[in-house]
This record gives sequence, structure tokens and C-alpha cells, in this order.
Amino acid sequence: MPRSAQSHRGFLMADEDDEDDETTFPPIAADLATPTSPATTRRLHSARTSDLDLRSRLPSRLPSRLHIDEHSNLLAFSDGMRNYTSAPNTAAHQRSSRASSILLSKNHNRSGSLGVRLATALGFDRARGEAGLAESKVSLFADERLWYDQFTSTDWVHDSIADAYRLRDLRSRKDLRGRLYAWFDGAQGWVLVAIIGIITASLAYFITITETAIFELKEGFCTGNWTLNRKKCCFGKENCSAWQSWSQRMGLVGPEQQWTDFMVYVAFVIFFAIASCLITLLTRTEIPSNYSLTTLDENLAADPKPTGSSEDKGAAADHTSYDHAQDAPGTVYYPAAGSGVAEVKVILSGFVVHGYLGFKTLVVKTLAVILSLASGMSLGKEGPYVHIATCVGNIACRLFSKYNHNDGKRREVLSAAAASGVGVAFGAPIGGVLFSLEEVSYYFPPKTLFRTFFCCIVASLSLKFLNPYGTGKIVIFEVRYVTDWQFFEIFVFILLGALSGALGAFFIKACAIWARTFRKIPAIKRWPVLEVALVALVTGLISFWNRYTKLAVTELLFDLASPCKVDTSSGLCPNDGAEILDIIRYLSIAFVIKSLLTTITFGIKVPAGIYVPSMVVGGLLGRIVGHAVQYLVHTHPDASIWSQCAGKEGLESCVTPGVYALVAAGATMCGVTRLSVTLAVILFELTGSLDHVLPFSLAVLVAKWTADAIEPQSIYDLLTEMNSYPLLDNKLRPIFTTDLGDITPAGRSHRVIDISNSPLVPAPILRRKLEHLHSVGEVDGGLPVVRNNVLVGLIPAPDLEFALDKLDDEETSLCLMVQTGTWHDSEENDDHNHDPTDFTPFIDPAPVALDIHSPMDLVFQCFVKLGLRYICVLRDGHYAGLVHKKTFVKYIKELEHTGET
Repeated sequence: MPRSAQSHRGFLMADEDDEDDETTFPPIAADLATPTSPATTRRLHSARTSDLDLRSRLPSRLPSRLHIDEHSNLLAFSDGMRNYTSAPNTAAHQRSSRASSILLSKNHNRSGSLGVRLATALGFDRARGEAGLAESKVSLFADERLWYDQFTSTDWVHDSIADAYRLRDLRSRKDLRGRLYAWFDGAQGWVLVAIIGIITASLAYFITITETAIFELKEGFCTGNWTLNRKKCCFGKENCSAWQSWSQRMGLVGPEQQWTDFMVYVAFVIFFAIASCLITLLTRTEIPSNYSLTTLDENLAADPKPTGSSEDKGAAADHTSYDHAQDAPGTVYYPAAGSGVAEVKVILSGFVVHGYLGFKTLVVKTLAVILSLASGMSLGKEGPYVHIATCVGNIACRLFSKYNHNDGKRREVLSAAAASGVGVAFGAPIGGVLFSLEEVSYYFPPKTLFRTFFCCIVASLSLKFLNPYGTGKIVIFEVRYVTDWQFFEIFVFILLGALSGALGAFFIKACAIWARTFRKIPAIKRWPVLEVALVALVTGLISFWNRYTKLAVTELLFDLASPCKVDTSSGLCPNDGAEILDIIRYLSIAFVIKSLLTTITFGIKVPAGIYVPSMVVGGLLGRIVGHAVQYLVHTHPDASIWSQCAGKEGLESCVTPGVYALVAAGATMCGVTRLSVTLAVILFELTGSLDHVLPFSLAVLVAKWTADAIEPQSIYDLLTEMNSYPLLDNKLRPIFTTDLGDITPAGRSHRVIDISNSPLVPAPILRRKLEHLHSVGEVDGGLPVVRNNVLVGLIPAPDLEFALDKLDDEETSLCLMVQTGTWHDSEENDDHNHDPTDFTPFIDPAPVALDIHSPMDLVFQCFVKLGLRYICVLRDGHYAGLVHKKTFVKYIKELEHTGET
């Protein structure tokens, strides 16, 4: 059959003009049994042109009927033309041998020297940078290309198949050169994770050195070298003549001295906080309202999406106007704000968010986290380290096409990078591996486990070599306990685990209440810097008067967890019972202040982690309990339960309050994040004591049970729900009582491409169908191709958009939606006579389809284990509808809200 538009004017269907009518499909005859994917639609070769040919065919301007503004499609060029750096760039000759496919790269226009790749990886490739919202996802075998749009899900199945074909072509070479290529391909992963580990450690070193140098500027400076903190300036002593406060520098004495120091302290806290916020706001990004997200930063005050019936939602969405969706106000998010752990978890699950792991975000977050830490607010750097390390991993992936062009393999590297962030933050490489496995990773094959471990080891060794603290240690709060715990303390550890778990759960509830009340104030929502300034002001006013609230969170945790020594200056080592009570009273005040400040600080628009601040709050609680037990033993030394150890070697002969502090710190962090095994291992690596593994593990277990009973969600689960991230938790095991038909929307003509009367469809009709998908937020959706109600294929929305934009005359073009010639004819026409109106190369002839009566457990496994974007639904072998992954996620959320899971 001829393929030109002029030859097929007579094949136009009479009912195509009524494509937008709200009509449903007629009843399906039970006696029809046409296969869902006819063999005649399968293709051996492609009709796609090369990358250069595609560029030559693209029009220089969009049609004048399209109005470009700030709410236009994210793939819009500044000159009006949609740009795709990921346009299919297959070689012109599809029948080249496997050997030649290795000798000559099909992506010759992307290749270059190491310097060119490095510049591209750092974001200096201007052409690629302008089109960063359409990142390429390219495989090495013919006609298996896919690119990703903004806020879509990764096609795991496609990426897995693409890598399998790439390996097949690579291993087909048996000569020396082929073996070298195979060896280099296998070594790329190890080289890449080593580079990531070294760069992550270097950034951690830079952040630590810079933050330490400016943190104590709030209190004074070293006259010999202002970059030195108090301890380095005074060679380990608390005070010396070389260290001067600001009041001393001004020559003030008496009451004016303290008030001057207080005002300077508050001023520096506000200055550092506002500077950090202003830098963070440089990453401001606005997205159209039709994308089904509320926000993309840690904002518990985000308005959650309504959780009505999925079927009702689908019906309402079908009536949404495309123009109305495009003109609606967009949503703003700041990639550098918050810790980024929740977003990294969503990205690793297969959710594409361009720019969130980019070079700009890396630079901005690195600089902003230094200032936020220097401000002294109750926040940590461990969460931002995870985000920064993942940014490094994402940028480094651009050095090797195997990871740059395959989103599935890229996420294996990102899992290793996230682990290295925790490894350098806590000085715990094994804990970093477990963190990636337990918290953030969605797909974690066995080979990724070993590479993740290697990445963490390289990062830790690099940080050890750099020695940021000048002590030879890789973390500031590393402690060592020389005495073992007593048997009677096990009951106290259990009680401490329950208290800490409850504390973590109530902290989550308090953060949510604060966000839904204070952050709902219009002025706070409109000006994020105002909230940062107010939180900094409260922090400065309250923290100055308490020694422990003035300390950095890592230093405070170190003081709380450290055992008492002769030369200690922490003020936490009593000599008698009266001093114990004074310490408990002082720590109780610090506990209340830190709990309040941590609650109001979490979620502000600066880089802020929650790991160490939650550990500090728990450490204060544990130290209070430890000193209370210590006081009890001191006042009743003859009690039979501890009589064997009481009165020997001072007050710590039976009870070491530092152990209680670290046990409670880990248990509180478990209550907030619901990490379990990871925390037990991190605490072991911080202490190096096998004797205390049991108390740590026991407290973490009790804390998790208690927190789950009070608040089922962790802080990051709550963020995921409040921000409407389309995350399908692979750890969730819902109980279903329905089948697939209960969530399948009714088939409508504008949701399918019907070729019953002719395989040719006018391009304007396809454009309207595509615009309808965009208007309801299904940028990564698809349009099934049916003939006589039989599913013959499916064209993804990004592919359809690219194919339509490639047309020279969209208004009059007729598009071929199914292969009509033989395979031999296709081979002859592929290389020389390609017609841009032939859309068959973009159509998947065998989409995954399930019967409408399939159990929901099977649907759940398909989405979770296969990573599908959508599932076609059949009834008696005929097309009945399509279920998108986001629709299924909404259904799961509805079950959770109704308590049916």
C-alpha cells in the first residue's frame, strides 16, 4: 500500500471527524478470537532515520497556531521549536554486522575525547544543556530507542532489553579487540563508582573544612588565623588569649560584653541562614499544573491530592480542557532545599525528575549546606550528603554511554552513590551499603551490592586520607567504650527504646501539624526566606543561653555519647550526686529547646538533614535517663541488683551515661526514619564495640515497634504522600479483594487510535489525542492502536510527540499506524525511502496486556517487579482499556486511607 498522504485521501474514515465524542466501545463479541499482537505487525528492521537526518527534517519554527508562554510544554525551545537531544539517532544502515556495530559507534555525534565527555558531564555542553528536559535513553541495537520526558517513570523493561542486546553485540566479537572491548565494558562500572567515591569524599572534606572555619565566627575569631576554630586556635584548650570574642575586640567590659556577644551571635545566625536560603532559591523551578505533583521539595504543608474514586477521577479528567490545563498556575519547587532523601528514593524507583540531580543543584546545595550548618540551626548535613553524592553519581554517569543512555543501569550507580554519602557522613561504609539497600534503593541486584560496598570503601579511604578533622578519624562523633554493660541495664535499654520510638513518632506528627498550620500562612507560603529568617531568629535568641544548644549538632552528639575522662570539659561528668541532679536539670532544658527547634526547622528552604538532629534529641533524652540511673545507683549502692559494681572506679563503674545517649540517639532516629539494621550497624561502626551491639539492636527493635504502633509512616513516607509522589512501594504487601476490571477506565475514542477502516490517521487528530493526555498529566502515557476492537499495538506519548513534531505539514499529513507491507519490502525502503508519516517504527507491537478479570495481586507484581508504565486490559481477547501506573498508585493510596490494606 502506498504511504504518501496524497495517495490515501480516499482512505479517510467517515467517523474520524467525530474522534473527540465521548463514545464508548460497542459490546465485544465473544466469538472473535483475533490475537492481541498479530505477527504481521512485528518488524525486523526500522524505518527510522539517522540523527542528522532527523535534525534536517525538523521545522525551524512551530506552527503559528501554538502560543508559547511560561506554561507551555517543558520541551519547548526558546525559538518555538521542541528540541530533543534524545531523538532517535540510529545508524542509516540497519543491517550492518555485529562486528561493525562495535567498531563504528552508532552515536558518533555524541562521542569524543575524554575531555569532551568530561565537559559534557559537568554540564558545559550548551546544546545538551538547553534540552536537558529530554534526556536520551539510547540502546545499541537497531530501532530500540526511548527517551524520557519530565516527571515520567522509567521504562525498566525496555532498558533491561536494551542492555541485553548491547551485551549480545559486545560479546559476539571473539578477536582480541572484541575481548578488550568486553573487558573495558566490564571495568567501567568499577571505575565509575571509584570516581564517585573519591569526588564525594572530596566534597565532604570541603564542606567540613569550610563549615568548621566559619561556624564559630558567631562567637569570636582567632587573632592569629581567623579560619581556625576555638580548639585549633587554642591547641585543644577551651580558651586562650589568641581567641577573642567580638565584645573583647570592641574593648567592652561588664554587662555590655555579654549583651554585645548575644546580639552579634543572633545577627550571624540570621545572616548565615538567609544567605543559605537565597542561594537555595537559585534552583527555583516551575512546572505546569497538569503534571500530577504537588511539589518537589520537603514541604509537609503541600496540599495533598484528593483521594476520591479512581473511576470518578478518570471521568472528570476526560472533560478537562487542554487550554485550561496549560493556562493554570504552575507549581514551584527548589531542588536544593531539604535533605533530598525522599526525592532520591523516588528517583531511584524510576521517577524521572530532570535537573534534580544536575550540576547546578550540586554546586548550589554544596555552598548552601555550608552556610546552613554555620548558622547553628538544628539541622544536619547527613541527608544533604546523600543528595550531593547522588548528584555526583548522576553527573559521572555521563562519562560512559552504557550508563548515560540506560536509565535502569544509571540507577544502579545512583544507589551506590547514595550509599557513599551516608558512608562519609557517619564514617560507616557498611552502614552506607545497608542504608542504600534498606531505605532508598528500589532495584538492587547482587552485583550492585558489591559495587556499592566498593564505592563506600573508596569514599571512606579517601576521607581518611584527607583527614578533615585533623584527628585521623573520618567522623567527629566517633567514640570508644572500654567497660561492658551490666545485666540490669537491659531493662533500661528496652524502656529507652520505647521512649525514643514514641519520641520519633510524635516528632513526625508535630512536624506535620506545624507545617499544616504555620506554613499555611499566606506570607510564609509566598516568601520562604521569611520563614527561614524567623526560625533563625528564634534559634539565635534561645540557643545562646545554653551551652549545649550553642554547639554544632555533631559536637553535641559527641559530647553526649562520650564516656567521662579526667581532662574532659564537656560539663557532663559529675563528681557526686548533687552534680548529677544539676546536669539532669540543665540537660532537660536543652532537650526541650532542641526538640522545639528541630520541629520548626525541618522543612524550611535550606539544605537540612534530619538524621543527626534527631539523634541529638534522642541523645539528650538518653543522657538524662543515664544520669538518672547513675544517681539511683549512687544513692542506693547496696541494692543486690547492682551491688557487685557499685562504688568501684567512680560513678561510671556501673553506669556509663554516654552509652545510654548513643542507644537513645539511634532509637530516636529509628523512630523518625524507620531504619533498623542500618542504624545498628552504624552505631557499631561509631563505637567499634561488639559488647554494645546487643543494646543498640534491642533498642532499635523496640523503637521501631513502638513508632509503628503510634505513627505507621516514617518522615520520608509522610513526605512522599503529602507531595503526591507516584511511588509504588515495593516493600508494601497490600491485601486485595478486587480484580483489574475495578480500576480499568471505560474505553473512549480519544484514548485510542482506531484503524478499523484505514491504517492512516490524520495528524491533527493524533495531536488532539496527545494534547488530551498532556492535559490530564499523562506525559508518559500511551495510546493503544486497535483494529475492530483488537489490540494491535501501542504508541507511547513521548514517541508520538516526537513523530508529530517531525512532520513537515502536520495539518494535511496522514500517518501510517500499522505495517502493511512485507518484511522484504520494509527492508528495501528502510534505508533510502523513509516517509516521516510512517509512525510504525514508534509503535510497540506487543504491549503487556492482562485480562480484565486478572487478580489485583498479579497487577501489583507486574508494576512492581517489571516496572511497567501501563498495562493494556483485554476482555475475551479484545481491547477494554488501559491502566496507567499512576492510576494504580492512586488506587493503592485509597486502600491505605480506607484501611483495607
